[in-house]
Amino acid sequence: MNSPVITIKELARLLDLSPTTVSRVLSGNAKKYRISDATEKLVKEAAKQHQYQPNQIARNLRLKETNTIGLVIPDISNPFFANLARIIEIELRKLGKLILLTDTHDSSDLECETFKFLFGRKVDGILVAPVGLRCEHLQRFSHIPMVMIDRYFSELSVPYVSTDNYAGAYVATEYLINKNHSRIACIQGLVNTISNKERVRGFRKAIKDYGISSEDIEICGRDFSIENGYQTTQKLLKQASSLTAIFTLGNQIAIGAMRAIKENGLKIPEDISIISFDDQAYFDLTCPPLTTIRQPIDLIGLEAVRILFNLMDGRQPESKLLPAKLIERSSVKDCNSV
Repeated sequence: MNSPVITIKELARLLDLSPTTVSRVLSGNAKKYRISDATEKLVKEAAKQHQYQPNQIARNLRLKETNTIGLVIPDISNPFFANLARIIEIELRKLGKLILLTDTHDSSDLECETFKFLFGRKVDGILVAPVGLRCEHLQRFSHIPMVMIDRYFSELSVPYVSTDNYAGAYVATEYLINKNHSRIACIQGLVNTISNKERVRGFRKAIKDYGISSEDIEICGRDFSIENGYQTTQKLLKQASSLTAIFTLGNQIAIGAMRAIKENGLKIPEDISIISFDDQAYFDLTCPPLTTIRQPIDLIGLEAVRILFNLMDGRQPESKLLPAKLIERSSVKDCNSV
């Protein structure tokens, strides 16, 4: 049988002290109120002996806090967002906060409803990876401490932490070009989101800088799903027989593309090369291991939490774009040696 929960009043009665004195010791304010070291030690030892646990609900009501942070994710089935949520949850737990995780299924309408729900729950702050197509509801709730992650709206006053998608896409495209690929398809993600637009912009800039004809490239696709990667690659392989490389703008797209290539009886990279934005641990295990642009997921999560806590403490907002890294494996053929 579990021991009954002891209250501050009961603890004070046992020690023949006032509840105020006990409360001040247990809240870490003994020195502030000049409570003697002997009394402080006595209270702490008794609290430990009787397994005292603070009434968190009462504390929250007193401080007007819930110790809860809302985390809004567009697609928890995407390993990028799943890993991001894991990192954020671990960090918030260290800081004594609980997480209220919601998945908007890449729906702006559902995202809007989610914000109303979180507002009703009186969360202390919000970390949001927006769908990225509409921002009116974000602006409407911007009085709550909030940080955008991955996707963001530069026109809002809400701070964000993301990858430098433009530079990462440029590096990936440059890598293909340096391997002597000039007939390249780019399978994009959710059109009009900032991450997709910046990756497409980086792709186009590299193509232009290296003097490759726009007739030799193709930009197609509609979202960050496996199905998009699969269907778009099937169409590309039927329409563009001279295609030598595919750049997928998301990890899920890459999985679909690789499946389509295999179903068409082609080999990677012998028949067609592939490089993807977003690295995952299992890409070491694909056949062949996939060359990718790795986003600093750990750092994105940690920085987002840090900036959110700064906002909650009344500090100035800040935004960050973090560098991506090329991870070279075996999925891109070096056509210079052919």
